Amino acid sequence: MEHVIRAVRADEWEKARELRLVALRDPLAHLAFLETYDVAAARPDSLWQERTTRAADGVAVRQFVAEAPDGRWDGTVTVLVERPGQEPMFGEPAEVDQTQLVGVFVRSETRGAGLADELFRAALEWSWELAGPPVQRVRLHVHEENARADAFYRKFGFVATGRRVDDPDHPGIQDLEYEVRRPAS
Repeated sequence: MEHVIRAVRADEWEKARELRLVALRDPLAHLAFLETYDVAAARPDSLWQERTTRAADGVAVRQFVAEAPDGRWDGTVTVLVERPGQEPMFGEPAEVDQTQLVGVFVRSETRGAGLADELFRAALEWSWELAGPPVQRVRLHVHEENARADAFYRKFGFVATGRRVDDPDHPGIQDLEYEVRRPAS
């Protein structure tokens, strides 16, 4: 594969912003993300700088990108660390030490090249190796009408937990929770 899968660096906030804005223009963005292009585009540079710095620190959050040989970012996934007793990021509070995958996106012109698989492998590997109490599961949420994402997550080994979360922007619509459990040692 030509792309390098790696964690973001703190000084790369402009690239992180650019890829997020591209993601929010995707035809399925309304099913996949909890913010709109207009809201994200209006955010100040300081927010993007803070967000990218936190993702680069790799303590409570880590963002992975698929970087092309020319330096362009063609995909991303962000991993949120969730510990019991913490306020939940989305969905129900953590009952076990876990991570949650969010912000999954691959540019349309590079889909089908295995970038999503590689990003997910990096995210899961980082989750299993995370310092502190061992992560017991990796979870994510998928909009019940997002068949493309649902198919990928199932193919990658995620299974439905049966938990559902109301979509905050669309009354009557729900996001389904999927998980992968920690492999046996």
